[in-house]
Amino acid sequence: MARAAPSRPHGEKQASSEGPGLILPKQQFLSAGMVHAPEQGNMIEESHKRSASYGLKEDSQPDYTPLPKSDLTIKVDLNRGLFTHAVPVMETLYEQIINTHNMVILTDAQGVILHAMGDDDFLEKADRVALLAGVAWSEQSKGTNAIGTAIAEQAPTLVHADQHYLTANHFLTCSAAPIVNHQGQLIGVLDVTGDQRSFHKHTMALVRMSAQMIENQLFSAAFDDAITLHFHSRPEFIGTLMEGIASFSASGRFLSANRSGLFQLGLPLSALQTHTFSSLFGMPLSALFDHYRPVAPSLINLCLHTGVRVLGRAELRRPNMFFQSGETEAPARVERGPARKDTQSEDSAAKRHRLSSLHYLDTGDEKVAALIKKVNLVMGRDIPVLITGETGTGKELLAQAIHNDSPRGSGPFVAVNCASIPETLIESELFGYEDGAFTGARKKGSTGKILQANGGSLFLDEIGDMPLSLQARLLRVLQERLVMPLGSNKSIPVNVSLICATNRNLRELIAKGAFREDLYYRLNGLVVRLPPLRERTDLETVINKLLAAESSDQQFTVSAEVMGMFKRHNWPGNFRQLTNLLRTAMVMAGPDRIVSLEHLPEDFLDDVDMNAHKTIAAPVNAEAVIAGPARLEDVELLAIQKALKEHNGNVSAAARALGVSRNTIYRKLPA
Repeated sequence: MARAAPSRPHGEKQASSEGPGLILPKQQFLSAGMVHAPEQGNMIEESHKRSASYGLKEDSQPDYTPLPKSDLTIKVDLNRGLFTHAVPVMETLYEQIINTHNMVILTDAQGVILHAMGDDDFLEKADRVALLAGVAWSEQSKGTNAIGTAIAEQAPTLVHADQHYLTANHFLTCSAAPIVNHQGQLIGVLDVTGDQRSFHKHTMALVRMSAQMIENQLFSAAFDDAITLHFHSRPEFIGTLMEGIASFSASGRFLSANRSGLFQLGLPLSALQTHTFSSLFGMPLSALFDHYRPVAPSLINLCLHTGVRVLGRAELRRPNMFFQSGETEAPARVERGPARKDTQSEDSAAKRHRLSSLHYLDTGDEKVAALIKKVNLVMGRDIPVLITGETGTGKELLAQAIHNDSPRGSGPFVAVNCASIPETLIESELFGYEDGAFTGARKKGSTGKILQANGGSLFLDEIGDMPLSLQARLLRVLQERLVMPLGSNKSIPVNVSLICATNRNLRELIAKGAFREDLYYRLNGLVVRLPPLRERTDLETVINKLLAAESSDQQFTVSAEVMGMFKRHNWPGNFRQLTNLLRTAMVMAGPDRIVSLEHLPEDFLDDVDMNAHKTIAAPVNAEAVIAGPARLEDVELLAIQKALKEHNGNVSAAARALGVSRNTIYRKLPA
C-alpha cells in the first residue's frame, strides 16, 4: 500500500516528476491531454479553497456511506441513457489499461458513482476510500478530487497524489473528463483512478477520448431521425473522434452539434440555434439531397460561414428525405441507378443482404443477443471491432452484417483471410503495387485490398496469422489513414471501417512475441466472442433459418429424431459443418422435403457413433419390463441399450448384432 505523502502548502509545485507524492508541473499536465483545461495549478489552488469553504479538514475522515440500494437504482434509471452508452466504452477503456492498478468509474452530474470496474489488486485499496457504486465524490463531500473538480470546473481534470485535499486520498491519482449531452449540459463524469505510483501521462488522453466517444453516441441517439452531417477540413478525420457532427431538422433548421462541431463552426450553441443548413454551409438543402441520389456518393464539398472549406458525409435517416412531398413510398437507401434487366440477380442480392443483417442473426440466444446489442452501440462510430471465436462460428457473416447495417452499408465490403494468402504475397495484396514494383507485377499495377475498401469496411480474417513484419505497416495505415503501394513514393488517403476476426488467443501471441501489442490495442476497440454451436440455445431456430436460406422455392423441415440428434451433437465444425450437412441432406431428401436419418451423410453418422454413449438416455428398468405387462417399445429400447453397452456405444456394431439398420436404432432412442 502506498503511504500518503506529507502535506505541503497549497499551490506549491515540485519540479521533479519522480517519486511518490509529487505535484506535476504545468507542462506535464498539458502534455497529458489537458489542452482545453484551465491552468492546472490555478485549478487545484481554487479547488482547495472551495474545499476549505465547505468546512472540510485535510486530516478529517471522509463520509464513505453509499446511497441505499433503492436510491442507487433510481439514480441509474434516471441516467439510463448515459449508463447504456457509457458501459461499453468503459469496458473498452478498461481493456486498454488493464493490469495497471487502475479502475474505470462513471458518475452522474452530482458525482455519485453509477458504475465501476477495475483490477483485482487495486479494488482492495479502492474499498478503503469507497470507490463504489452509490458513493458521492463531489468536492463538497471529498474535497479536491478529479471527479468533483471536473464537475466544478466543467473541464478535464487530473488530480495526483497530495493534490487531493483529503490526506486519506493522497495515495490516488485520478484523471476525469466531464460528459455533456447534446444541449451542452453536464450529465456525468468518466474517470480513471489508480495507485499514484502507477501514474501515466497518456491516461488523461484516453479518458478524454472515451468521454468524447460517449458524447458522440449520446448525440447520435438524440437525433436518430434528423439530417446529420459529419464534417472536417481533412477527409481522413471524417469517421473519427476529430470529426464535427451537426444535426438539422427536415426543413434544414439547426438542432445541435458535438464539441468538435461547435469548435469548427466557431459559434456557441445559443448563436447556432438561429442558423440553418444553408446559412452555415453555403448550400441549399435540396442540393444535399441531390448529392445523395447516386448509389455510392462521394464526400460533399462545403464552405463554412467562416470561409473555411470542409468535406462532409450526411446521414439522411427519415424514409422520405430524398423525395418531394408527393413521393413517399421508397426508403432513403434505395438504389437509384439504371434499372437492371436481370431481376433474378437483383432478388438474390437483396436476399444476401437480408441474410447478412444483425436482425437476421439474432435468433434467440442470450449471448448472441448481448453481442448484437454491443455492436449496435458502437456502429458507425469508427470503433474497430474484433470478433473472436472458434473456427466455423460465423465470424465473417457477423462482419458482413455489421457492414450492411452500418452507415457504410452502401460502400464496399472487402474481406482478406490473412491465413490463406502466402506470406510472400500478402503485402502486395493488402497495400497494392505500382507498375514494375517487382518481377511478375502486372503492367498497370494493382489496387490493394485496403484501397479497394475505401469508403466501406475492411475485414481482416485470421488477423492472428498476419506476418509480424506486416503488422507495423498495418498499424501505420490505421493511425495515419494513408496507404503507400509497393514501388510508390506517394501516400494515398484511405477511409475504412475496420473489422477483424481470429480464433487464436492474441494475448498469448503477444507474450510469445508473435503479435504486436500496439497493434492489438489499436484493433480491440470492441471485442466480441461468438459462442460455438454447442453452447447456443437457439439451435432449432438456426436450423430452420438455414433450411429456408438454402432452399429457393421449397420449404424443408427436419424430422424429430434428426433434430434430437442435432441437439445432442457437439458440432466441432460449428456452422460450417452444420450448413454443409444440411445442404447435402436437402439434396438427398429431394421432393420429400423432410430431412430424415437416411438423408444424413455417413461421416456425420460415424461421428455420432463415436459419441453415442454421451447421448443415450437413462436405461429402462429391466425388472419393471420383465414384471410386465411390458410395452413393446420398452422391450425394444432395453435390447438396444444392452447391445450398445456391449459394443461400447458403437451404433453400427449394435445394429449388426440386433439385425436391424443403424437408422432404426436412432429412431428408437429417445431425443
